[in-house]
Amino acid sequence: MERLVDPQATIAVIRKNEFAFQKRFGQNFLIDSHVLEKIIRAADVTKEDFVLEIGPGIGTMTQALSEAAGRVAAVEIDEHLIPILRETLADCTNVEVIHGDILQLDVKALAKKYHDGRPIKVVANLPYYITTPIIMGLFESGVPLDSITIMVQKEVAERMKAGPGTKDYGALSLAVQYYAEPYLAANVPPNCFIPRPSVGSAVIRLTAHKEKPVLVEDEGLLFRLIRASFNQRRKTLANGLNNSPEIPFSKEEIQGAIASFGLSAGIRGEALTLDQFAALSNYFSRLRPSS
Repeated sequence: MERLVDPQATIAVIRKNEFAFQKRFGQNFLIDSHVLEKIIRAADVTKEDFVLEIGPGIGTMTQALSEAAGRVAAVEIDEHLIPILRETLADCTNVEVIHGDILQLDVKALAKKYHDGRPIKVVANLPYYITTPIIMGLFESGVPLDSITIMVQKEVAERMKAGPGTKDYGALSLAVQYYAEPYLAANVPPNCFIPRPSVGSAVIRLTAHKEKPVLVEDEGLLFRLIRASFNQRRKTLANGLNNSPEIPFSKEEIQGAIASFGLSAGIRGEALTLDQFAALSNYFSRLRPSS
């Protein structure tokens, strides 16, 4: 089996199939074997695992996953890549290529079919424009997850792992950390891809929590509070919550909640930890249970 991670092999496949990169799908094919090894190592894939790969491209990472995993399902949205994948992965008998949109796919059903509903591992080189919807869709869907190991824009990876009080800390940081423990495995320069992206990338592993790190009575309210706190980042927490149509509490109730935790009236959302947002959410849940 020819190793597609070799730049010349990738170019040969592209030319043979007269493949045209689709900008709308954010396609960049990996051509660095060291980076590929780092991804597989970070994902900690074994023969006991079922791996869902999102966006296999021409099958570069799929080949390596096939060797490491027990079973792989590779979901590709670009119909022009499906016949190419059938050819490049012809020797990978434990791989199923699926043409579809991951945001529309029943991943729970896949996990049940191939892994008896046990936690799965997700590995992907994600288009930058759709990284957050895919990650949050997987977490929020209730799919049994062990981990998600992904190549994303470096800036997005830094936001996922950021802590309170830093410039990168925001709603994405809190949402990811509510569901998983982020670990930055590698930084990846643009020259590791064909075509070269305009920004640097990073490999980050999100290991799903077996138990949530905080207990909240209303997850929906927690995330509404988080969104409202960062929608107007430079405003105080009180003003951010008061200005949001998603938050049904009065200015006085909001100020009272903040004061009850001994927080400054001028504190901003970026200073609060996940624990503090959870406590605030539970305070409001008890204040007005139907909210």
